[in-house]
Amino acid sequence: MAPKPQLLHNLAGTAAKRARTMTTDTPMADAFSKYADYLNDLNEKRERVVKASRDITMNSKKVIFQVHRISNDNREEVLAKAEKDLEAVSNQHISRLIKELSGSDFWKLRRAYSPGVQEYVEAATFCRFCRTGTLLHLDEINATLLPLSDPSLEPLQINVLDYLLGLADLTGELMRLAIGRISDGDLDFAKKICMFVRDIYRELTLLVPSMDETYDMKSKMEVMLQSVMKIENACFSVHVRGSEYMPLLGSDDPTSFLLGVPDIET
Repeated sequence: MAPKPQLLHNLAGTAAKRARTMTTDTPMADAFSKYADYLNDLNEKRERVVKASRDITMNSKKVIFQVHRISNDNREEVLAKAEKDLEAVSNQHISRLIKELSGSDFWKLRRAYSPGVQEYVEAATFCRFCRTGTLLHLDEINATLLPLSDPSLEPLQINVLDYLLGLADLTGELMRLAIGRISDGDLDFAKKICMFVRDIYRELTLLVPSMDETYDMKSKMEVMLQSVMKIENACFSVHVRGSEYMPLLGSDDPTSFLLGVPDIET
């Protein structure tokens, strides 16, 4: 049997009265209000962290481009300028990121700042290799960040995963540098780069299978292998096929891509 119209009218009126008399001043409403404020603050912080990460990425790339200008004639000048620019990235942009993340659970925002940190690691290790021919370790990078942090708060430290991802990107820049050095006739430095990149690839090949988060690393390992092969092929071609260009070796012909390469012993 269908309900009577009068009964439906009474039920609707009762519900309306109850709705008008409800109050939002309840423990549950207060809790949800706090959650909303927390999420809003977290989203705003994430936006600031993303902006800082982009600035770090952009300026770190400028450092890398500066290092690529290196040659036998301007090595000290180029590296000094690159190291000065890298210090500026640390003091201006890394410090701003640290200020945003200090005292908070910065692991929650790792995806927001990870690209910038990787690029910074790439630039710092690139400068170190071109200066000394050695690898800049994670502990050394984190030691330079400690003075930028508030001693009373937990300092922001670059984690191992971001360091390894930045190190994987370093091999691509070293490949480009090696090709450029071969073009300028600096075969010894190109061979040194080749051995260094081989060592990095070999060690990471042993490490990656035991890592928890391997998706990004596996994709970079494929690119790293391509970089190793390109350097090896370039060095191999000049060493083996250099005899085809014997009339040009050691000459002053500016059109030769082997200008300045020493004669190959027979």
